[in-house]
Amino acid sequence: MSVEVVVVGIGSGLAAHLTGEAVAALNRVDVFLVADKGSAAADLRTLRTELCVAVITHPGYRVVEVADPERGPDAERDRAAYEAGVRDWHHARAERYADVIRRELPEGGTVGFLVWGDPAFYDSTLRIVESVAEQGVELTTTVVPGISSVQLLAARHRLVLNGVGGSIHVTTGRRLVADYHPGLGDVVVMLDGALTCARLLEAHPDLHIFWGAQLGLPDEALVAGPLAEVLDEIRATRLRLRAHRGWVMDTYLLRGPSLSLPLP
Repeated sequence: MSVEVVVVGIGSGLAAHLTGEAVAALNRVDVFLVADKGSAAADLRTLRTELCVAVITHPGYRVVEVADPERGPDAERDRAAYEAGVRDWHHARAERYADVIRRELPEGGTVGFLVWGDPAFYDSTLRIVESVAEQGVELTTTVVPGISSVQLLAARHRLVLNGVGGSIHVTTGRRLVADYHPGLGDVVVMLDGALTCARLLEAHPDLHIFWGAQLGLPDEALVAGPLAEVLDEIRATRLRLRAHRGWVMDTYLLRGPSLSLPLP
């Protein structure tokens, strides 16, 4: 059995954010595998379903939900325990996906994974696909890029994500405090539900933040300004969005005061 895997970046989940290459790839898929993360993520599954209905022209595709393994309390783990936990989670996911692929496509075909943003940015899908192949499923893999939250954040705030000749550093909330120093230039932070940037204020009181959540969706929210002045507004906005949807996807840029202004 030989299976083609298509990993497609879908941006915010809007059809308007798909490239032509992504639309063509989605129309080749026989079975989409979607992680079932429980009721809190039901809205995300709905967005994926609506996207497929909007752009796929053939009626024969199927969407199969696969119960997601427990991942564990990431925030409470040190780096070694965190990395070990993620590896175990990837392996458990891959085992379940391999079983579903064998069941759903015994004669081969095309499996699709819909990835928020772009598969290259802090997403585990490609690693899990590699692990599925290690389960004995013969795969060929195609990756289609998508509009990332980093690109949307810059567009919404009318930003160039670096000073002239400067660098852009992309990290996570988990790494932010350890990584940050002004010499990095602009710092884009992803996966930071705890708003770890607050811990930088004592040493770096002049930081500016450009924050965005649910980027590209109808309830998109943007906040920008001196971090010390707008942090409470961002926290309150996150709480409101979570109460409405049950989840929040947000990204932000930290910038020193000398480069604080967006384009007019």
